[in-house]
Amino acid sequence: MQKPQNTDAYSMILEAIDLGIYRPGSRLVESELAERFGVSRTPIREALQRLETQSLLARDGRSLIVASLDHNQMAELYVVRRELEGLAARLAAQHATPEEVRILREMVEADNALIDNPVALARANRRFHKQVHLASHNRYLVQQLDLVHRTMALMATTSLAAQGRGAIAQAEHDGIVRAIEEKNEEAAYVALRDHISVAFITRLKQDAKRREEEV
Repeated sequence: MQKPQNTDAYSMILEAIDLGIYRPGSRLVESELAERFGVSRTPIREALQRLETQSLLARDGRSLIVASLDHNQMAELYVVRRELEGLAARLAAQHATPEEVRILREMVEADNALIDNPVALARANRRFHKQVHLASHNRYLVQQLDLVHRTMALMATTSLAAQGRGAIAQAEHDGIVRAIEEKNEEAAYVALRDHISVAFITRLKQDAKRREEEV
């Protein structure tokens, strides 16, 4: 099992949730976390309190568990994510350096090899989006998108696991980078906003299928 590489307790727990080591509903115990990550219980306790304040953890009696998102919360999150991501792409088209644009292009080309590996592609997808955020050169937007993406970790599955979604997402990434390369702010905004919309539709279909299978 892959373990987080960070040394900060908060970051280590957050990354473990992001990697699926702890999934929605998983119970988090101070002593077990301290042993897993090789730190004392005090920073673990502080990290858990911070994560609970951010609504990434929830109370189940006296225990803390990884929170989960209901349908309305997920819809609200995607509305915000769609607009913020679109804004990041717009600003990237305006402010990205040639080196940053080159990195985005190289990421798309390298990630094409991961289309049949949803877990690896999901990890690469997060890196790609983070790079777009940084290319916006707006620290406050980056902070807000970090919060949105932390909350995205509460979804138990990735939309990239849907049949055919990986190839489509990569084509969408290509279009986003092309618009940024051309410094077409509106096209970049629309391309990334629509990319998030398609991901949301895919996730809704996944959830509908899961509910059908549970009946």
